[in-house]
Amino acid sequence: MANSFKKTAVELLAAADVKINGSRPWDIRVFDERFYQRALSQGTLGLGESYMDNWWDAESLDQFFYQVLNAELQKKIKGFPRLWIAVKAVLLNLQRRSKAYKIGEKHYDIGNDLYTLMLDKRMNYSGAYWKDAKNLDQAQEAKLDLICKKLGLKPGMSVLDIGSGWGGFAKYAAEKYNVKVVGITVSKEQVKLAREICNGLPVDIRLQDYRNLEGKFDRIVSIGMIEHVGYKNYRIYMKVVYDCLHEDGLFLLQTIGSNKSEVIGDAWMDKYIFPDGMLPSPAHITKAVEGLFIMEDWHNFGADYDKTLMAWYSNFEKNWDTIKQNKKYDERFYRMWKYYLLSCAGSFRARNIQLWQIVFSRKGIPGGYTHRL
Repeated sequence: MANSFKKTAVELLAAADVKINGSRPWDIRVFDERFYQRALSQGTLGLGESYMDNWWDAESLDQFFYQVLNAELQKKIKGFPRLWIAVKAVLLNLQRRSKAYKIGEKHYDIGNDLYTLMLDKRMNYSGAYWKDAKNLDQAQEAKLDLICKKLGLKPGMSVLDIGSGWGGFAKYAAEKYNVKVVGITVSKEQVKLAREICNGLPVDIRLQDYRNLEGKFDRIVSIGMIEHVGYKNYRIYMKVVYDCLHEDGLFLLQTIGSNKSEVIGDAWMDKYIFPDGMLPSPAHITKAVEGLFIMEDWHNFGADYDKTLMAWYSNFEKNWDTIKQNKKYDERFYRMWKYYLLSCAGSFRARNIQLWQIVFSRKGIPGGYTHRL
């Protein structure tokens, strides 16, 4: 039986030009023969957990995932854990109001020390815009400025930031465009640090679920947050945004996107990184906004997220000796976090997932939308 699993794995990986115990950076080295059955029977969960257990490795993990995803091997191996998550997603609302703060506790609250050492100086935890940038700081600032220009920000405007993180956008918009910003997040640690970062500016950072939002705003932005909303709540989310936006306002949504409509995310990511997370598809988004918004612009710069993730990984690797001084970050965490960052980089590189900025208006802009650069 073990030899049968190994033979199947060798054949599958060969289709992606990956050799077991080969010499190229994307070839994998197998240290435990149980790896084959675990990966083939449990899909991405087994693949990721066996990596965390040091059953296998690759010199270039990001390139390994590029090879595998570019060859679409994920379509040939699903695994039982993914099926179970899908059943739960259909039967339950995994992102219901009572679970709104789960992602904050499980992911964003794990430690501001980690994120400070991994992210850019403005603490942006979303894909950057690398068109004319030479480093991560420049690319993230370019992304923030791109958003501000697409929204047509003017002094004195009120802006709502849904999923405000550590206040990177709020601080930039308040400083550079003289607007007032209300930011909401479900992470206590993000609120704590964001309030320090935005101290003295017309910025109000709140610990709040989007479903409890009230008031009207000239502009609304949401950067990397709808990935936590769930397909059963997309319409509710868009109705909340619609109700909070002035009639002549603009809404910009930045999100990682899926090439196909699914009801769940990746099984390994769900267990270890983003519980109950899932990526919207174009169909998910258009259905959610139908009858509410006019779509003014749709911009895909997914290839840029590969560069962003590699920059984050470079910072993480460079600062690991400092990070691990906090005893909660052990060797297993190191392998988990490395797997997370580099598998995502490979996925964007293979164009398996995308990064979109979409601009919406309530009634359509007379004469057309002109803020696209």
